[in-house]
Amino acid sequence: MPIYAYRCRSCAAEFELLVRASDETAPACPECSSTDLSQRVSRVAPPGKAEGIFASARKQAATEGHFSNYSKAEKSRIKM
Repeated sequence: MPIYAYRCRSCAAEFELLVRASDETAPACPECSSTDLSQRVSRVAPPGKAEGIFASARKQAATEGHFSNYSKAEKSRIKM
């Protein structure tokens, strides 16, 4: 389910919507309910953020004393 960016041609509001494949109706502006929208180019998330988030979560898990999200190879390198 992709998130699309839109700009309303009626009131110039800019917003993002989650659009499901099963949606049969055209999206509407949350400000004025107009369906006269132009689809905009969405910003892409910068690469490389996920690995830092995973490392932070693993560090927090180790601090709290549980290692369930580590593989056997990773557990052997960690001092317990």
